[in-house]
Amino acid sequence: MITGGQRTFINRALPVLKKDERIVGVALGGSYARDAMDEYSGLDFIIAVLPEAYESILPDRVGIAEKLGKLLSCFTAEHIQRPEILICMYQGEPILHVDLNFQPLDKISTRLEDQVVLYEKDGLMSAEYAKQEAEIPAPDLQWYEDRFWIWVHYIANRIGRGELFDAIEGLSFLRQRVLGPLLLMKNGRPPWGVRHLEAAAPIELPRLIATLTGHDQESCIKALKAAADLYIYLRGYNKARLANREEAQRAALKYLNTISDKIL
Repeated sequence: MITGGQRTFINRALPVLKKDERIVGVALGGSYARDAMDEYSGLDFIIAVLPEAYESILPDRVGIAEKLGKLLSCFTAEHIQRPEILICMYQGEPILHVDLNFQPLDKISTRLEDQVVLYEKDGLMSAEYAKQEAEIPAPDLQWYEDRFWIWVHYIANRIGRGELFDAIEGLSFLRQRVLGPLLLMKNGRPPWGVRHLEAAAPIELPRLIATLTGHDQESCIKALKAAADLYIYLRGYNKARLANREEAQRAALKYLNTISDKIL
């Protein structure tokens, strides 16, 4: 359910965005589009810009963001290869997270999810969305298989050397990039990292929890073994014809057991 603070922000932002003649449509994605808003939800704005005006609006994004509310801080999302998105934090009760995704009108049809149009000029945004269905690309399962056992060896190596913070980060990477998406796919959900896993995969959740670790070699070894076991289990559920890297798997697991024998 949308909160008063979220609704107030939307109602305040729309008139400001409509005044800019370069902007021809505004939509909301994320939790709003999925009808899953709660008090913790941010707002994901998609702002359609006339293609010929797109380069001119990019330097003005922070100024536009400042007009929408009390802007506490913002930055562009190069860390996820999306520099067109301005990630903002606004003062409110509670503080509100807002993404402002400025897109040329002719690029908005390529999208991961359907979005709710709040404003459009002359039906332009709806017409673009009608050109193409929203689609979440399926992960490349062979990409996982080609890399997973190399990562297992790397993390085991760091555990053996005692570089535990690096090992812990490696285990987190496996959950975020491989195990989480595979778990979500198995349970019929979009492969968005580890989001919603607590609700989406209750049966396998204990196996994922087992991949968590403390800052000691013994728990890191146990967590890495659990991650390898979970990957093998999830790999068996995919229907793609994979070229399993069996020699790499055997070698990595043998190495992991060697490190385990030294520590446990």
